[in-house]
Amino acid sequence: MTETTHYLAIDVGTGSVRAALVDATGRIRRLAAREHEQIVPRYGWSEQRPLDWWAGAVDAIRELLAAEPGAAQHIAAICACGQMHGTVLIDADGELTRDAAPLWNDKRAAPQVEAFRARYRAQSNQHDYLPRTANPPTAAWPAFKLQWIRDHERAAYERAATVFMPKDYVNFRLTGERACDWSDASMMFLMDPQARTWSAAMFDELGLDLRKMPPIRAPQDLLGHVTRAAAAATGLREGTPVLVGAADYPASVLGSGVHEPGLASDITGTSSIITVIAKTPMLHPEVSNVATCEGLWGRFTLLDSGGDAMRWARRAFHENTLSYDAIARKAAEAPVGAEGLFFLPYLTGERFGDHPNSRAQFFGIAARHGLAHLHRAVLEGVAFGVRRHMQMIQPEGVPIERLVAASGGAKAALWLDIKASMYRTPILVPAEVECGVMGCALLAATASGQFATLGEAVRRFVRFEREVQPDPRASDRYDRMMPIFERLYLNAQQFYDDLDALQEGASVSALQGACA
Repeated sequence: MTETTHYLAIDVGTGSVRAALVDATGRIRRLAAREHEQIVPRYGWSEQRPLDWWAGAVDAIRELLAAEPGAAQHIAAICACGQMHGTVLIDADGELTRDAAPLWNDKRAAPQVEAFRARYRAQSNQHDYLPRTANPPTAAWPAFKLQWIRDHERAAYERAATVFMPKDYVNFRLTGERACDWSDASMMFLMDPQARTWSAAMFDELGLDLRKMPPIRAPQDLLGHVTRAAAAATGLREGTPVLVGAADYPASVLGSGVHEPGLASDITGTSSIITVIAKTPMLHPEVSNVATCEGLWGRFTLLDSGGDAMRWARRAFHENTLSYDAIARKAAEAPVGAEGLFFLPYLTGERFGDHPNSRAQFFGIAARHGLAHLHRAVLEGVAFGVRRHMQMIQPEGVPIERLVAASGGAKAALWLDIKASMYRTPILVPAEVECGVMGCALLAATASGQFATLGEAVRRFVRFEREVQPDPRASDRYDRMMPIFERLYLNAQQFYDDLDALQEGASVSALQGACA
């Protein structure tokens, strides 16, 4: 590799398409982005147009190349990652059979999920499907989106020759080749986790056509080369190698430096996603598993309230008039443990488990507590919830040596202090926040021969700006509080259905009053 060698990374996100030139030292030299909107035809639905992703990628790439004259000739490889679960259907000629793709947060397939769960509920082992899927059922998975399209838009389903994920569609427009990688495939509810091939048994059970699926490849495999048409559209050099690429979440985990057992990832944005790298998936109805870029498994759980809890507190206590920095300074005025004040952070329920209708609550409020205690309890409550998940997914005999923080939560210094002490684990903060782009660059650099392994690429490319150490006294305090948090979590569950009934009764009364 020379000083002029570059890798082109493309990240097809929910909010924008980003393209970046990364040099052979792992530095992002230039980045361009094009935003796109979500389409909400009705409540609970969420779509985007694949043509908008491609148009955004073309514009972003052209901006990069215009700002870096001659760069197109020095791009050694292109690698894309993209938002997961967005279900794209194209026909034999490469034309879309649906103009819009249902996204990861589209919930229209909830009836299909409930029908699947109902079939297993009556069985002695309600989770017999886990060895075949490595994941619990949810409306996010493309398997159920395909069922919905089959049931409600039969013509679009029948005409489809290939099912793509978002980055696969952009790759198809670049190369004309059809493939999916194992990270995206592992979270479609259709891949056999042992063989890493499509599961004929699951296709038969769900009534779906396996012939519509592209081959599953490794993320750093060569997919194809930039076609003459794609070169004319983007300004790229015809024949530039294009990799199969990966889903954005595992690419970001890799790009943050988490790539082998003993490492874990805490991605705190709106939600908190905790990922532990292991050699095998964990078959548990509250745990999800993603095949990682390097061929291992990421066991992960989601806490729907991460940054969203802080956002709620800002709105509820200050009507959004204070900055997040000001709220963090206020929280820092309270002592570790908020003087026995607990916060259960389930503001929007839980993604999996028996109680998706769970609620948030403060517990232990006394006259001595004030606003600082409330704010600190919110931050600590999210960390308690994360710790509970970490205890569930940590592989036996493989202690978590380091936790890598990414996304918005990596910028919250007090929160990082709380988490390091809560987990008794040092937390590393990456110097480069564009972890998805970095994950693509790592794959491209390894596939191009600059590095022999992805591990070597991580050690050379990923840099950390600081390490947050646990405070032993704070850790001792959290250890004493954790069993109480667990009991609060378990005992609160008896009230959730009652609260639902109470709310439904209030809604009926309000409706009757309006009609009177």
